[in-house]
Amino acid sequence: MFWGCMTSKGLGYGCQIYDGTMKAVDYIHILDTTLKDSLKYYGYGSDDFIFQHNNDRKHTATATKAYLENEEIEVLPWPSQSADLSPIEHVCNYLKVQIGLRDKRPTSIHDLWQVVLEEWEKIPMQFIQSLYTSMPKRIQAVLKAREGHTRY
Repeated sequence: MFWGCMTSKGLGYGCQIYDGTMKAVDYIHILDTTLKDSLKYYGYGSDDFIFQHNNDRKHTATATKAYLENEEIEVLPWPSQSADLSPIEHVCNYLKVQIGLRDKRPTSIHDLWQVVLEEWEKIPMQFIQSLYTSMPKRIQAVLKAREGHTRY
């Protein structure tokens, strides 16, 4: 399992989830380390971004909400069934496709992790920018579909 983030300036650091599961305490640790390191790398202060994540249990857990509030991280309100709005889902799909296109398949979890990191670093900035510029259209499509599925 892999956790990653993105900003309008580029992709953040990736983080391996070692046992394949993540609880709220693990998620908070990632936010406190990997997310903060990514924001620092791009020069973002607490007033420079709005954090977006979905309604997964670990994201909506009381401890996670308390952490985000304590750290003064503003969170974008999120409709319950709107994966269409999540640009990181498209990044993950792109990553999976690129890994699948490789001539040599990973033969161990260590090899897979190396491949994921290599492909993560290769994701084009133009692709990231296209996801950001598509957000107004995505929002309109979701509203029009009354939070149902859209072409995104």
